[in-house]
Amino acid sequence: MANMVEKVLWVATMVLLMCLAGAEEDGGVGLLGSPDYGDALAKAILFFEGQGGRGSGRLPASQRATWRGDSALTDGREENVNLTGGYYDAGDNVKFGYPMAFTVTLLGWSAVEYGAAVAAAGQLGGLRAAIRWGADFLLRAHASPTTLYTQLFDFANNYRGSFQSSCPFYCSYSGFQDELLWASAWLFKATRDAKYLDFLTNNQGSSNPVNEFSWDSKYAGAQMLAAQEYLGGRTALARYKDNLDSFVCALMPNSGNVQIRTTPGGLLFTRDSVNLQYTTTATLVLSIYSKVLKSSGSSGVRCSARTFSPDQISSFATSQVDYILGKNPLGMSYMVGFSTKFPRRIHHRGASVPSIKVLSRKVTCKEGFSSWLPTSDPNPNIHVGAIVGGPDGNDQFSDNRGDPSHSEPATYINAAFVGACAAAMGQKQGVKLDKPVDNLASMVSTY
Repeated sequence: MANMVEKVLWVATMVLLMCLAGAEEDGGVGLLGSPDYGDALAKAILFFEGQGGRGSGRLPASQRATWRGDSALTDGREENVNLTGGYYDAGDNVKFGYPMAFTVTLLGWSAVEYGAAVAAAGQLGGLRAAIRWGADFLLRAHASPTTLYTQLFDFANNYRGSFQSSCPFYCSYSGFQDELLWASAWLFKATRDAKYLDFLTNNQGSSNPVNEFSWDSKYAGAQMLAAQEYLGGRTALARYKDNLDSFVCALMPNSGNVQIRTTPGGLLFTRDSVNLQYTTTATLVLSIYSKVLKSSGSSGVRCSARTFSPDQISSFATSQVDYILGKNPLGMSYMVGFSTKFPRRIHHRGASVPSIKVLSRKVTCKEGFSSWLPTSDPNPNIHVGAIVGGPDGNDQFSDNRGDPSHSEPATYINAAFVGACAAAMGQKQGVKLDKPVDNLASMVSTY
């Protein structure tokens, strides 16, 4: 980790390791009934086992995506570092630290906010395993084992700068300030150390209204965490709450301040390339904010045209989950393996090339491109739980492997969907949304 931004990316992820120590074990409750958010939640988590996650490196005995085999077992060997494990980013066979850290953080956030709902669906054990698989890789990718999360934040804060010049792919175009705010917000949540609160307070001038939340732009996530503190009585963080309210108004239809349109079928549509990554992250933030507003007794968010109550915000968030799961003009579930109509030709190497357990020989990269990418046949391996990039701005979807902007899944899409789906399950099915871990600070000593 030679550069600052890569270091700070580990901060929030490592903080979330603390969640794993305190979360309760799987409750053993079976999948819930119709609408089957429990099934969707289970499959969203299962996705990580087929997504290289528990498919990169030597697989554990508990591996359920049986079409996957051990892979990338020599990663890091040339540098005498064990870099096996972790997650392949999307439809490729490459591990990118920048989006992987974001992915694991979102999974951890889902466990923190919706652990009880996940447990009610019998999936908390699987979620914790998914978090740990990614977090263990990030730990191995760092040379020093001591006081990791604090060390990285202090390093990043003291040696600021852009890592654009050393970044070949997945570069940050939003700068580093959002990562510093995101990291400090998580560290304060976990440790209650005043220095992180001071950082948030003294640097809120760098927080501005945004209309998206992604692996590159984490302002909305930092604003959500800080607004939660504001509503808990830390009124010096008012700017973050104001910015988060602007984020909500930018998304909610008929707010008078809409910046992100919805398709005719009702889907939030930020841009045409892998749009569901923005839909799922926005839905996660809306879900958490509606819960926090309600628990604080707030009347809601005031936009220029109207005020949205916590229940209205939550209902809109649930509508996005429902759209992804098939309540849309095509009747198409954009999660593979959910319902009967779902994408069959996703842009994904592991899913589109026959498993070595079936083909009994290795397939070269060249052969993969020439023989398997262009075929119109359905993928031989059903990548259960994978959520693809999604439809276009007119709710149309071609199910074309050669169209990665719409047919390629990515880890950060599913990671955000886990929490959003758990929230929808709570709203529609009355599952209690209390988190299983109330005091993260008590867990610091366990890591």
